[in-house]
Amino acid sequence: MKRLTAVAAAVVLTGCASFSNDGGFGPVGDLTRERIGQAPSYQRTAEETDSAQARVKELLAQPLTAGSAVELAFLNNRGLQASFAELGIAESELVRAGRLRNPVFAFGRLREGGGIVETERSVMFDVLGLLTMPVTRPMERRRFEQVQHQAASEALRVAAEARQAFYSAVAANELVRYYQQVMEAADASNELARRMVQAGNFNKLAQMREQSFYADATADLGRAQHRAVAERERLVRALGLSGDQLAVKLPDRLPDLPNAPTTPANAEQTAIDRRLDVLAARRATESTARSLGLTKATRMINVLELGYQNKSATGEPRANGYEIELELPLFDFGSTRLARAESVYMQSLHRTAQVAVNAQSEVRESYSAYRTSYDLARHYRDEVVPLKKRISEENLLRYNGMLIGVFELLADSREQVRSVTSYVEALRDFWVADTQLQTAITGQSPGSSALSSSSSTPAAAEGGGH
Repeated sequence: MKRLTAVAAAVVLTGCASFSNDGGFGPVGDLTRERIGQAPSYQRTAEETDSAQARVKELLAQPLTAGSAVELAFLNNRGLQASFAELGIAESELVRAGRLRNPVFAFGRLREGGGIVETERSVMFDVLGLLTMPVTRPMERRRFEQVQHQAASEALRVAAEARQAFYSAVAANELVRYYQQVMEAADASNELARRMVQAGNFNKLAQMREQSFYADATADLGRAQHRAVAERERLVRALGLSGDQLAVKLPDRLPDLPNAPTTPANAEQTAIDRRLDVLAARRATESTARSLGLTKATRMINVLELGYQNKSATGEPRANGYEIELELPLFDFGSTRLARAESVYMQSLHRTAQVAVNAQSEVRESYSAYRTSYDLARHYRDEVVPLKKRISEENLLRYNGMLIGVFELLADSREQVRSVTSYVEALRDFWVADTQLQTAITGQSPGSSALSSSSSTPAAAEGGGH
């Protein structure tokens, strides 16, 4: 009766071990959608890949937005699809944990000198694997859930990278246009100064200053043009574009600054409750704790196998029986494995605590960067740019009244363009900081803050003039 019960339990456990229809991707999509409102796609068949590429063509036919950039990355980033393949690996381990190990068949044949032939046959079953299956399968289930969290975390990382690359690429193109205006003004000023020197109406020192500014403006434009190429290629890599997909259309300008900044409620506690790296660390610690319990349960039994065996010899009846193999703990009573498991658990516990501490700190830092960049962008939009515009209008009136010369007017035009470029950079930093704040609250570590990672203003913005 006991034998039948054991066999029935084995059949039930094995029958429950099967692969899911979506490869375990459902929770990954849900976790991602809950945090950014968009979900990635897991392309496991040729039909799914073809459908994704058709959608990619539709998106590339229109000017790109931050949302469509994320969707493109989810559909087209091959590195993201490669990370999703870890789900299949983890699920196969989960299914294997719910199935009995294959039996081992042994066969031996010996021939003695007198013509006697002795034959041995045996079939061995992994009894320990059957006994520990109710414990090992939940362990693999938790590991599979941990992989799902890691896959969702990777999707959020790709989404954040796509958004930041989009904002940086749009801003770089916009800055190129403004630096071209600076260079055009510097070119006109330099040419006028050269002609006036030839006519004897301008001193050589003032002419050399105009020439120097023109040289700096030319160099700054070259750097800005390369920056635009570099940021576009960064966007291309984030979206996984290649071939004819490289002709992606970008908008002419960044989105406008919101009317008011957001103030997340209980941001630090939200990060502890919802950040995927914190949740993954918790899962790892729980799995280690359960593993410690399993180690204690099996410290005295390492290998236990049970099987059927028979033996026959020429001219003699066949002998039937069974065979048991058991590793005896004569030299190692399992204390080393137990001590190792306890140390691994404490290591995992401390790492989880550190991840939580880092998450709270990163939320505070990201929010500071977000508010600072918002205040700076609003300052340029509401104060600096309008003030420079009013100064320019006043100087134009003074020029028309012959109270100032053309060089003062051109220098003022350059100053006005520089204020606009500073606003564009501040607006770019705000949108990058906004992305990093959302990532810090619900996703993972956002890395460096926007204010520290943004590039410095080219020399033309710091240069002289009149």
